[in-house]
Amino acid sequence: MEILKKVPTIDFMKHAKVAMGISAVILIGCIISIGVRGLNLGIDFTGGTLIEVGYQESADLSKVRSSLAQNGFDDAVVQHFGTAKDVLVRIAPREGVSSADLSTQMLNILKNTSDSAVEMRRVEFVGPQIGDELVEKGGLAMLTALGCILIYVWIRFEKRFSVGSIAALVHDVIFTIGMFSILDIEFDLTVLAAVLAVIGYSLNDTIVVFDRVRENFRKMRKGTPTEVINTSINQTLARTLMTSLTTLLVLAALFIFGGALIHAFATALIIGVIVGTYSSIFIASATTLMLGVTKQDLMPPEKEGADEQPII
Repeated sequence: MEILKKVPTIDFMKHAKVAMGISAVILIGCIISIGVRGLNLGIDFTGGTLIEVGYQESADLSKVRSSLAQNGFDDAVVQHFGTAKDVLVRIAPREGVSSADLSTQMLNILKNTSDSAVEMRRVEFVGPQIGDELVEKGGLAMLTALGCILIYVWIRFEKRFSVGSIAALVHDVIFTIGMFSILDIEFDLTVLAAVLAVIGYSLNDTIVVFDRVRENFRKMRKGTPTEVINTSINQTLARTLMTSLTTLLVLAALFIFGGALIHAFATALIIGVIVGTYSSIFIASATTLMLGVTKQDLMPPEKEGADEQPII
């Protein structure tokens, strides 16, 4: 039990500059990839055709995907809708082919490759204007979240801590989105939701460290800011790693057993949890230290008249 209670003494801040340099190189690569290659946007953002069909028996989604892929629709997104007999298929727009023609082609493919009758339920077309609106609102949601976090951390701690937390969150967002650009993984609304979840997860880790930093600044009277931050990170390290590992186990299960539709979502969260754990240790704390945080910045303000002698 004594071993479990022992706090490590890793000098994280000694390696902070090297870590931040590596992060800067990776982030530049991510930004270049996003600017040059862009993102592989899904139908939620680009627009396309949505088709709902009904089967008389339970539909095998892997067989449906295989049938569509063999007939030139390898980019089709297939999922159950409501029951196992209802299937929703989403197809990105194709140049020179109308939505009606696409739906007819797909229905014929599904009928010819299915052992049971297939009935068309509905056809919808998502225009590019709606996709542009989703991109705008998604970006606005992310900026709003970062702005609210900046204000929250500023009020709860101190302005240097708020800058450090935002630096870590921006790092995590760019890294996660950049990996999707580099790996050419489809970016849809579920991935955007995962990125917003990553912001919350990373912030939680950062707040835990900052709480301990504030506490230790008031306890460790002779400790330098570097020593205080190192001690705080080491004290919270076990909690941080345990939370990250258990979360990653769940996400790995989602990635392996969740099916093709959940892969991008799980991938975004896996990348985000790993980089979020890293950034809460190095980016957030190191940025706060570089900005010159001191013990006086976190000491509670003295009450007026506290030093005045009582009148007898």
